[in-house]
Amino acid sequence: MTDTPRAREPRSATASASPAASPGKIRTTGGQQVRPKTEGWTQQKDAEGRPLLQFASPKRGKPPVHLADLTPAERIEKVKELGLPGFRAKQLATHYFRHYTSDPAEMTDLPAGTRDELVAGLLPPLLTEVRRLETDRGDTIKFLWRLHDGALVESVLMRYPGRITLCVSSQAGCGMNCPFCATGQAGLTRNMSTAEIIEQIVRANRLIAEGGLGGKKADDHSMERVSNIVFMGMGEPLANYKRVMDAVRSMVAPQPDGLGMSARGITVSTVGLVPAIKKLADENIPVTFALSLHAPDDQLRDELIPVNSRWKVDEALDAAREYYEKTGRRVSIEYALIKDMNDHAWRADLLAEKLNARGRGWVHVNPIPLNPTPGSIWTSSEIPVQNEFVRRLNDAGIPTTLRDTRGKEIDGACGQLVATTEDEAASAALA
Repeated sequence: MTDTPRAREPRSATASASPAASPGKIRTTGGQQVRPKTEGWTQQKDAEGRPLLQFASPKRGKPPVHLADLTPAERIEKVKELGLPGFRAKQLATHYFRHYTSDPAEMTDLPAGTRDELVAGLLPPLLTEVRRLETDRGDTIKFLWRLHDGALVESVLMRYPGRITLCVSSQAGCGMNCPFCATGQAGLTRNMSTAEIIEQIVRANRLIAEGGLGGKKADDHSMERVSNIVFMGMGEPLANYKRVMDAVRSMVAPQPDGLGMSARGITVSTVGLVPAIKKLADENIPVTFALSLHAPDDQLRDELIPVNSRWKVDEALDAAREYYEKTGRRVSIEYALIKDMNDHAWRADLLAEKLNARGRGWVHVNPIPLNPTPGSIWTSSEIPVQNEFVRRLNDAGIPTTLRDTRGKEIDGACGQLVATTEDEAASAALA
């Protein structure tokens, strides 16, 4: 997970005697300084005692090859390998990418005698729904999926005025080991395949078309579909770079070769893998890029985001600015506001200084209140503090919008996605 922290088990807050330092000088304004630490779990460390970072996916059995893993040309070749004419590949793609179905009974334009074999060969099952939870009057739905090897992932579907957003997972677990994040507690299980990422969208679109997403009183939902994708579910998207980008290409490819989505409605988020950010800038696909920063100073961010030990705040911001220069797409800065940890007025000023030093008009800041747990060090900032943080950024000329949180009641908000013991038991019952 690359976005907002989840508060864990209650524990009394502790404060250090002096506020954090920014590079070059000591800041003395603001409240007490609470240091990041894990609550209710033990953070994995390397041999030198530093938080363990997992960039490579553990080796596990690969999921079956699926239509969405293949290019249009590869699909044709795969169909021919099954002894069928190549044009059947486009028919199959139409059913999957336009009608959102893998059910051979609905594919009446395919020969009855070979239909089941074709579907089994190119549309193998990838996600088994374990649980579905709803909140916000049915406007928000969280799905728990079991992958072919038993790994569990989640995605969250949200209806907003004028758009439908799906928060997708790109990895089972996460290797970035941030102390606040529920997803990263067990480390990285494995990367998800391109088709496993796409299947989350197809399954969501199917549910929407069947009228399963609340919030809109209409008899016919067949023309509705997911309009916005945020890679803010489980995993660090840029640590699974190739599969994520192949999935993005399938999302934006015109139907029936892909889902026919707008690249501008797709947000790729990262905690700051600088080489991958630079690579993304050269893709010539104008997705929205979001940097989960959460602190403008290295002293705090080293503790809050372990990957900051590899690439510092200024390096991540330079890469983000480079993304803007190459794509013309305004960058989003994600910033979880955590009480007495990163919400000090001086940190708002420092963030504004760093952003303005790289120019104007290239960035937008999205602060989001942390999901609160009483008594925990991981709790949301007080409302006056939130408002002051936002005011200082806006007054400095940085467009800043306090972001709404969806799905808190079902542990579906940012940073809350995690496979629990209860989830694992429910998955085992379906096996």
